Amino acid sequence: MAKQTVTQEKIPQYALNDFRHLHRAPSDDSSFGYNNLPADKKVKGFELYSSEGLVSAVGPLKSDFYRMSITLAGGVDVKLGLEEFRHRPGTISFTYPGQVFSKCNIQPDTFGYYALFEADFLGDFLPPDKFQAEFPFFSVQGQLFIQLTADQITVVADFVNRINAELQQLKPGREKAIAMYFYLLLLEIKRSYIDQNLHLITNDTRQAYLVPRFNKLVSQHYLTKRKVADYAAMLGVTPNHLNRTIKEASGRTASDAITSMLIQESRALLRYTDDTIANISYQLDFSDPAGFSRFFKEQTGLTPQQFRKNA
Repeated sequence: MAKQTVTQEKIPQYALNDFRHLHRAPSDDSSFGYNNLPADKKVKGFELYSSEGLVSAVGPLKSDFYRMSITLAGGVDVKLGLEEFRHRPGTISFTYPGQVFSKCNIQPDTFGYYALFEADFLGDFLPPDKFQAEFPFFSVQGQLFIQLTADQITVVADFVNRINAELQQLKPGREKAIAMYFYLLLLEIKRSYIDQNLHLITNDTRQAYLVPRFNKLVSQHYLTKRKVADYAAMLGVTPNHLNRTIKEASGRTASDAITSMLIQESRALLRYTDDTIANISYQLDFSDPAGFSRFFKEQTGLTPQQFRKNA
């Protein structure tokens, strides 16, 4: 079958005003934060929730806004691009617009908070184009996970509760107070981030630098760059050196990492869109649907049709 020309799609990317149905249970009756908040108390560009009422799994998908998850008890598996982390008490993770993310395996005793916000929400304190430079953990160059001490996470939780108190009332200056408390919360996290030297980025090619940079580059470019040599060139190393370093660090090859992102893309397109299997195969640059089906089954044990039926 001849290869068709189609507009390349991506993992579904959601706006803040069209995201609730993906992360909150239909029967959710929690009254914390933005959840079930009356219309006259809603704040443009910012939402805050507790884990009560969170669905059991989210994604993989993308958003055009920022996300921050804070775990106080229990645990949950979070995957950001190729980076995986087990949230435990004191863990915070960060997602920037366009980042592929998913969440699963939530323990029954898990409790925490998460905030969703648009780039200009803190515009009174920081221009949107300066936000990622000020808070690098919300950027592709930064560390997307941080572990805080019990004392540090208590301070963060206190700011969350102050924000919630403002959300639930209609006091003068309410929206500015919410933005101010949130800015201070991020500043508190940044201090811990710097204390742990997570802001330091070196230009050497040792494993500690090369692996996370490779993972982030694959998360950005996997739709258009499929060869290990492409990433080796961006990182200034040889393909053999890159493959050897990735294999030593993760037990899988650099090609396996690229494949992992393609499988995330495939699953999301099958789950969240009504596109035909044929169109999805062409979007992902396979020469024909049969080739895509073989690839998908080799990686998942299911055909695309079986996965879509069970999703």
